[in-house]
Amino acid sequence: MVLKFPHFIHGGDYNPEQWLDRPDILARDIELMKEAHVNSVSVGIFAWSHLEPEEGVFQLDWLEEIIDRLYANGIYTVLATPSGARPLWMAHRYPEVLRMSRNLTRNRPGVRHNHCYTSPLYREKVRLIDTALAERFGHHPGVLVWHLSNELGGQCFCPLCQEAFRGWLKDRYGSLDALNKAWWTDFWSHRYSDWSEIEAPVPSGETSCHGLNLDWNRFVTHQTVDFARWERDTVKAAAPDLPVTTNHGESYESINYFKYKDVVDIVSWDSYPLWGRDPDEREIGQNTAFAHDVIRSIKRQPFMLMESAPSATNWQEVSRLRQPGIHMLASMQAVAHGACSVQYFQWRKSRGASEKFHGAVVDHYGGSDTRVFQEVKAVGERLEKLDALLDGCPRPKAAILYDWENGWAMNDAAGPRNLGMHYLETVMAHHKAFWKLGVSTDVIDMECGLDGYRLVVAPMAYLLRAGIADKLRRFCEDGGIVLGTYWTGIVDETDLCFLGGTPGDGLGQLFGLRSEEIDGLYDGQYNLLRPLDGFLPREEYRLTELCELCKCSTAQPLALYGRDFYEGMPALTRNAFGKGTAYYLAARGEQALLDDLTALLCREAGIEPDLDADLPDGVSAIRREGSVTAVFLQNYLPEEVTVSLRRPYRDFESGEEVGSQLTLKPFEVRILEER
Repeated sequence: MVLKFPHFIHGGDYNPEQWLDRPDILARDIELMKEAHVNSVSVGIFAWSHLEPEEGVFQLDWLEEIIDRLYANGIYTVLATPSGARPLWMAHRYPEVLRMSRNLTRNRPGVRHNHCYTSPLYREKVRLIDTALAERFGHHPGVLVWHLSNELGGQCFCPLCQEAFRGWLKDRYGSLDALNKAWWTDFWSHRYSDWSEIEAPVPSGETSCHGLNLDWNRFVTHQTVDFARWERDTVKAAAPDLPVTTNHGESYESINYFKYKDVVDIVSWDSYPLWGRDPDEREIGQNTAFAHDVIRSIKRQPFMLMESAPSATNWQEVSRLRQPGIHMLASMQAVAHGACSVQYFQWRKSRGASEKFHGAVVDHYGGSDTRVFQEVKAVGERLEKLDALLDGCPRPKAAILYDWENGWAMNDAAGPRNLGMHYLETVMAHHKAFWKLGVSTDVIDMECGLDGYRLVVAPMAYLLRAGIADKLRRFCEDGGIVLGTYWTGIVDETDLCFLGGTPGDGLGQLFGLRSEEIDGLYDGQYNLLRPLDGFLPREEYRLTELCELCKCSTAQPLALYGRDFYEGMPALTRNAFGKGTAYYLAARGEQALLDDLTALLCREAGIEPDLDADLPDGVSAIRREGSVTAVFLQNYLPEEVTVSLRRPYRDFESGEEVGSQLTLKPFEVRILEER
């Protein structure tokens, strides 16, 4: 993609099929795109009924005319396959393409993402339309990248999916005996004697077999990713050199996005933060930074921001307008974290249906003299000046372990705190500590390698997938620093508890301790962590929700519990392991504890902040490294702040020298490079 178009992409979802009867609007769109410095638009995402209005009758001339016209005006096309919403004639003629819900009833035709990824008939219909598109447009000079479907996800419980699930289980376990052992089916006398007895977990059936629940989630990811692979192979057969992507939503509980790593050439996602929810944008900024880091870490390379809102959304609880400056801040934040594009949903507002009030670059008024249009134009103008940064990406020395499968298993487990284990929130709290320091981080899963990192944080690694314990031990033996926490190494990858003590699978040796019990606290209850010998800067920190009772073998206590019957027991430990060090935090601590501990571990690991400066709370910095390296300094506060720089920098865009005291306007982003 970069070779074909070596610039940042600026554009968004364009739906010309909604305006084919208004050639004046289509002509005006071209004029407005050029005025807004738009260089690419995504086309065809939900256009199947226009592309194939009758079964087997393909009408592509209108699309070719659109793509030709865009290209003639210097605007490229991100061409979508239309499988996100099949035409109504298909659903009525072939009901098997429709999903079956968890209550085992077939869905009615309508809405989008209402199709079965397993259905051979649906896959064949997708193959035919994708092939027609690929043969017609796969070598068009104006087509930049394939956009496979749209926000793939959801579950289907139809007989086809149930049978495919059984086949997937046969491949995974080989025999029923192995499956029964892995799922511990002797509990409640639910042992399977034939593969046909296995059914997906539904409310009217089996829901208490945690191995079944976990494997069903894995299967849903497998089937969804396999569908994307099916589409990729179809378009690549006709146009092998055109890169492919598929856009992800911001979801941490459904599809394991890391499984797409070897399917797509470029990872992309749709970002819709709740800007304007809080008095300032600190928390939203950090949450969005975390999401960008997850997406970038899938392939550890630049990604595409496929969708973002140029103004208010219409599907969130409240449709808040973005304050002046927020659109630029959000766009530059994405670029800072590795995006090679800033794209919007949507270019022009729909006139009817459920997204007619969703924000757009061009609203129902249709002119360019609006605040939103001018802010979009400013982003386009700014991106055109950043081409030298295009091949760059953050290259963190620290990583946080976040694993979808671990989250599925932990959320399904009964205990130790059914009020909420808060795995995702805990991971994000650790990420926030790095974000406040201005230290960039990758967010990786248990299948990722650890090469290149100096510090790995592994919060609440309850389920240990095959190989992760060995990777953590080798990483530490070779000189790395590992921070583990409570509720780690409890079960293996089939959700069976380790015997002989936890953390299991050799992590007890890594951390030099054994966990005996874990105390689940009610909301409002707390304990205290009291550091020994001034190890941390505060005398005590508050602990909530979960407190683990550990016995040290080779580990050295660094802090003790301050209350309850386990007062005086270790709450934070350190263990020398090979050339490295393994720390263990035995309880959920307040943000101040994570902030202070993270700063200490970064110093020990020799990891410096991305910008040599004192960052006020609410200001973040992240370095994008490539042939040219620059640091994006971002203010998430609605007031001016001053940043004290400890070395000389110049402004990347103006070339001017920056003094030791740099003032940022509300929501301003400055791009700096070392002098």
